[in-house]
Amino acid sequence: MGKEFKISHAELVRIISKALADAGMSASVNAIEAGVMAEADLLGVPSHGVRMLPALIEGIRDGRVNANPQLKIVRERLATCVLDGDNGPGRFVSVQAMQHAIERAKHAGIGACLATRVSHWGRAHAYAYRAAQAGMIGICTTNAIPNMLAWGSTKPLLGNNPLAIAVPRGRGQEPIVLDMAMSQAAIGKIRTYLREGKSVPDGWGLDSAGRLTNDPAAILGGGRVLPFGDHKGAGLALFMELLTAALSGGLFSYEIAQADATGLDPGSSKLFLALNIEAFVDAGRFGERVQDLVAWLRQVEPGLEITLPGERGWQMRDQYLADGIPIHPEIVAQLEAIGVCLGEALGVKFPLKA
Repeated sequence: MGKEFKISHAELVRIISKALADAGMSASVNAIEAGVMAEADLLGVPSHGVRMLPALIEGIRDGRVNANPQLKIVRERLATCVLDGDNGPGRFVSVQAMQHAIERAKHAGIGACLATRVSHWGRAHAYAYRAAQAGMIGICTTNAIPNMLAWGSTKPLLGNNPLAIAVPRGRGQEPIVLDMAMSQAAIGKIRTYLREGKSVPDGWGLDSAGRLTNDPAAILGGGRVLPFGDHKGAGLALFMELLTAALSGGLFSYEIAQADATGLDPGSSKLFLALNIEAFVDAGRFGERVQDLVAWLRQVEPGLEITLPGERGWQMRDQYLADGIPIHPEIVAQLEAIGVCLGEALGVKFPLKA
């Protein structure tokens, strides 16, 4: 369908925000939702960026997502709370939930917020990162519809239930952020490979006949994504499920899918943790020790290049802020199909001719 288009970050946020406003979302909600969604594209993760806007708008239009949720704390103690997300937009609710964890950590040293009845949050990175921006260690996880094989099964048993951990590095430096699915690769990443006409690496999934394949279409068609590390990824996915759905008394992955198998995940549960570094050690000393470890890793073996978790995203952000964010023509066409018009901003007319 041709090469990618490029759009400025500010313009992308504006377009997403307008589309959400047109769908009935208030300015205070869509400012956060649009900002977090565009952030994924800005950091070089198109699988979790504006590509997800059509599904969100469809969910709002048919009532599966509450565009303007009434958030309510339904249980709390000094360091913890349970937040009813009222099936609101996942990015907006998740930012609020992590902020609750951060505020509690300021006073108690550690803060935890368990958010229930939330739709898809996009990318886990965004919320752990926000805790690190506040000078704390951030941890978060969620459950999702079953999309991953486990323990030799022939059909998906568990969600790939991601985990993100962010650690601040001190003033003037971006944090180290680990964001990992429990599968070899997130479903959205496999879709990105398909859209870009690329074969996936070995071990990402099976075809419908149960054979290893490098064809992303075959993996997606059969719904057979593999856990990383075999039993290790499956075990972690199981425990992420227990730390979210079981702990909240909410829906398990298979129950979410029974109600809505689209991947929008209304009714999912998410856990947000914030650790106040000052409750354990002087923040300056912590930053020094983080830097000491990074420096040692980078000099211990001459010629070895190490990219820290999350570091590629900061590099992509700087490049895209200068040159524009690339958007695949297929994504543009999908947006245009639901009335989200990027053509004027990109200087092209749709539909494009093949």
